[in-house]
Amino acid sequence: MNLLEVNNIGISFGGVKAVNGVSFALQEGRILSVIGPNGAGKTTLFNMLSGIYHPMTGQVRLAGHEVTGMPAHLLARLGMSRTFQNLQVFPNMTVLENVASGFHLQERGSLLADLLRLPSAKQRIRDSEERAYALLERVRLEQAAHRMASALSYGSLKRLEIARALALEPRLLLLDEPAAGCNAVETAEIERLVAEVAESGIAILLVEHDMKMVMRISQHIVVLDHGEKIAEGTPQEVSANPRVIEAYLGVSATEEGVI
Repeated sequence: MNLLEVNNIGISFGGVKAVNGVSFALQEGRILSVIGPNGAGKTTLFNMLSGIYHPMTGQVRLAGHEVTGMPAHLLARLGMSRTFQNLQVFPNMTVLENVASGFHLQERGSLLADLLRLPSAKQRIRDSEERAYALLERVRLEQAAHRMASALSYGSLKRLEIARALALEPRLLLLDEPAAGCNAVETAEIERLVAEVAESGIAILLVEHDMKMVMRISQHIVVLDHGEKIAEGTPQEVSANPRVIEAYLGVSATEEGVI
């Protein structure tokens, strides 16, 4: 059964079709990558799926629910979480506090209890910190738990953002260029983490420019060009598709062993 179903989704800006009639489906525990050249519509697609933009055409279903144009906070309650190209961490909070902040949608505490610092509020904080620390162990950042986020390396900040997205306990995780700007060692760590998250049963929708990573980690790939889907299939099928080679990878990519 498909967790995410995207049917004929599209949006235009000033008469220009940024995304036009794109469809695909994603099952739990699978990694689907969306690739394409700059301006292909990848981030616009993510913005429609995650409630930032309202699609002008098409339909999105998540876990059997019609969610087209639903705002992000309601999508999160249904099991969708997302990271962004640009880091969205709180630099003046500790690493642990950054992750704990991701639990706010699941918390059902009383404002009065918080103001009065009642035992129930203190217990809820302790519970959140314990859960946050477990997520830091998952992304291998537990030793930095009490450091300020601003002190982390760029690659560690990328993993911190993934940990905070996981705090929402998603069934579907949208990762927008999680390895962008990372060196080879950091990219390998993020690749390992993404694979482990998928193995735990969480569906991954990935946008990433590192083609070696995409080809190694994905079970399925959708290729966009000028807002339209030009190819879809396994990494092997996509890498052999002449339209993909021409529109995105280029002949030289094949010659250099990128695919």
